[in-house]
Amino acid sequence: MISSIISGTGSYIPKVKKENSKFLKNRFFNADGTKIPSDNKTIIDKFKAITGIEERRYAIADYNSSDLGFFAAQKAIEDAGVDPEELDYIILAHNFGDVSSTAIQSDILPSLATRVKYRLGIKNPNCVAYDILFGCPGWVEGVIQAQAFIQSGIASKILVIGAETLSRVVDKFDRDSMIYSDGAGACIVEKSKHQESGILSHATQTFAKDEAYHLFFGKSYHTEEDPEVRYIKMHGRKIYEFALTHVPAAMKMALDKSGISISEVKKIFIHQANEKMDEAIIKRFYRLYKADAPEGVMPMSIHKLGNSSVATVPTLLDLVLKGNVKNQEVEKGDVLILASVGAGMNINAVVYRY
Repeated sequence: MISSIISGTGSYIPKVKKENSKFLKNRFFNADGTKIPSDNKTIIDKFKAITGIEERRYAIADYNSSDLGFFAAQKAIEDAGVDPEELDYIILAHNFGDVSSTAIQSDILPSLATRVKYRLGIKNPNCVAYDILFGCPGWVEGVIQAQAFIQSGIASKILVIGAETLSRVVDKFDRDSMIYSDGAGACIVEKSKHQESGILSHATQTFAKDEAYHLFFGKSYHTEEDPEVRYIKMHGRKIYEFALTHVPAAMKMALDKSGISISEVKKIFIHQANEKMDEAIIKRFYRLYKADAPEGVMPMSIHKLGNSSVATVPTLLDLVLKGNVKNQEVEKGDVLILASVGAGMNINAVVYRY
């Protein structure tokens, strides 16, 4: 039986660092346009206590999402030692396309995957490049699609990228704007005959009956701003409650499919959305097996990198595999879970043996 392995990873962390203190002079408003009565220090301290975010990274003005994706792709290709001309697919997950630092329109013509293929200089027309819009779980879903292509026999090497510049689509008058950041992560998913490693199982769900618009595009909270310009918005409490109920169940679905015991899981790479929420998800996941979460099972990058949507999981995976996260490492044979939740509302999880 053919196995699908992650043979190389890469990430790009933007150079512009924005600490929480840089928001002290912002003006924050409620959704109804009224000014939040608390002083900014109180708002920021409460924000940090809930999300764990101390600082985040933004792309420089000259770089767009496709540029960040290209930088991460280069590193993943080098790490895997593959010839770009041998790639069968390039799958690029994002949510907002290329939004330049001076524009209010998204640019997705041509697709971002095509732009990365162009930057890589790939001549092979049989290397198919396409984008996927799947909210924050986009990169994980790209890995799932890559495995499907490989197992069907139509592909052997696939580049999967997650890239985003959320700093270009945030409402500076919304305190939730402090959550978001920019970044990119990538991997090579490759066919392998070695059954002892690779993707073991996965689960994907879309909840749209009541949850479709938990994340949406809306106008600025400041009534004097142009009402026709839209920004990323969310119903935070609804997302929190949704995630705590449904993400552990999806992770359990994937793990049960794999036939692997919960005791064998060494690391869970979960979407870096909110530290408290992620901790609660992991705790509930283990409770489903009447077990306690082991110390250190959940690596975190949100404290310094913020929430870069599709880029959080591949970036965190790359950082840990390269030994760049303190007290976190992955050894040969370790069972990992990659999981995410986001706009849609979409949830997915992959069980992987390294």
